[in-house]
Amino acid sequence: MNPIERLQALPRTRLAFLPTPLIELPRLSQRLGGPRIWMKRDDQTGLGLGGNKVRKLEYLVGEARVQGCDTLITSGAIQSNHCRQTAAAAAATGLGCVLALGGEEPTGAPTGNLLLDRLFGATIRWCGEDRKGERVPAVVEELRLAGRRLYVIPYGGSDDVGAMGFVAAMGELQAQLKEQSLAKVTIVVASSSGGTQAGMVVGTDLFGVSVRVVGIGIDKGEAGTGPYEARLAELAGRLADRLGMPTRYTADRFDVRTGYLGGGYGVIGDLERRAIQLAAQTEGILLDPVYTGRAMGGLVDLIKDGAFKGDETILFWHTGGAPALFGRGEELAA
Repeated sequence: MNPIERLQALPRTRLAFLPTPLIELPRLSQRLGGPRIWMKRDDQTGLGLGGNKVRKLEYLVGEARVQGCDTLITSGAIQSNHCRQTAAAAAATGLGCVLALGGEEPTGAPTGNLLLDRLFGATIRWCGEDRKGERVPAVVEELRLAGRRLYVIPYGGSDDVGAMGFVAAMGELQAQLKEQSLAKVTIVVASSSGGTQAGMVVGTDLFGVSVRVVGIGIDKGEAGTGPYEARLAELAGRLADRLGMPTRYTADRFDVRTGYLGGGYGVIGDLERRAIQLAAQTEGILLDPVYTGRAMGGLVDLIKDGAFKGDETILFWHTGGAPALFGRGEELAA
């Protein structure tokens, strides 16, 4: 099989409403004085109020079912979009779901993504300062002794199974760019656990999509060791190997802007507040306070700094996450 046939042959459980819309943002473009800005609406993937992680979960759940697993387990912050979408995917496919969440159980009523986690029937394990799966091995051992057949999804779903969702997404995008006659396109996307950006870059090579991918760094404390770009290259290499692609990846292939980390992961500052208000008030589109708010803030700053050429088209990839807004009302109104 050729690489595209290998991708198509991978286990996959259809969960998302695809293709997601590709729309132009004329009022935002006008407000910023150019360039032309489009948006890929992965906040509209459907399952569990949508988000980009559904693309990854199609492959992760597909593999879990092939392996005969009965429970998904993953980790994240208390308002994790990834965990909310994992819980929804488990409910939609008849699987159990255990979420290892950072923080302590709130004393009041749950809000935002945590409320949705509970509505989807997920079991919550509270992990204090550990939000990236540090305590998952102990939970796995306990549940396996109880007879559960577990499928462990890594932080953000960003391994060489989940990231295949964004390899495939580039084939979807290719058709939409052709339909809209868009050229000289630069994708701007939030980059944190790495699977989205690594998958995109591999997908551009697999499908021959002529775009540049710029990641806006979200978290200065990503799990793992070594520079972030080197880890993206390592993940991209594993994706390419699984697909039988001859391409080899090095850190310099990945463009990640880390100047917008502010107070750290999940800390809302003026950058995020202004960006969320800008998208809402110019286009009626809601961004989330952790990922897309920060990524849009970075994009606005890059445009003001003249980082893009006049004939360049910007494609902001909306990765979803709006439910998290409802857990951060006081900070957003500050």
